[in-house]
Formats: sequence, C-alpha cells, structure tokens
Amino acid sequence: MDNSLKMSVSAICTKEGEKYAFVSFTDGSRTAEGKIPACKIISNKGFSQIEIEQLEAYMQRELVQLKKMAAGIHVLDAFMKDDE
Repeated sequence: MDNSLKMSVSAICTKEGEKYAFVSFTDGSRTAEGKIPACKIISNKGFSQIEIEQLEAYMQRELVQLKKMAAGIHVLDAFMKDDE
C-alpha cells in the first residue's frame, strides 16, 4: 500500500471577484483539502491537528508555486485532450 503524501491543485476559481484554488492532500485513506491564497485547510478526514498545521504552513511557504500550478491548469484543455 502506497502511503506517500500526494498533492493536487485545482484550476483557479472566481466567486464574487475573489480568486482562489483548492489544494488536496491524500495519504492512503486520509484526505484534506485546503484553499489558497488563505492557506487554510477547509476539510479533513484523518489528519491530526499538528499535521493540519504543517499542511497549512506548507501552503503558505509554497503559495507562489501553488498559484502558478493553479494558473497553469486549463479546464477546457483537460476535456479536449485526445486519447492517442
């Protein structure tokens, strides 16, 4: 069983003029979802409070890179890719 921590970043979302993206962390059966640029975990299943604080600190530390990752995701492109 692979228990390494995996992370994924959503495309940029906009609501009422606010831009944000979601950062998901998965470690086996544990999952947590954070929101940037607030760098706060908004849902958690299985991570300890200390781990949540570490994930929030990671998002804060890597915010510039996470924003670049989110900006590089083009939702329509993902749907339009041909399976060759």
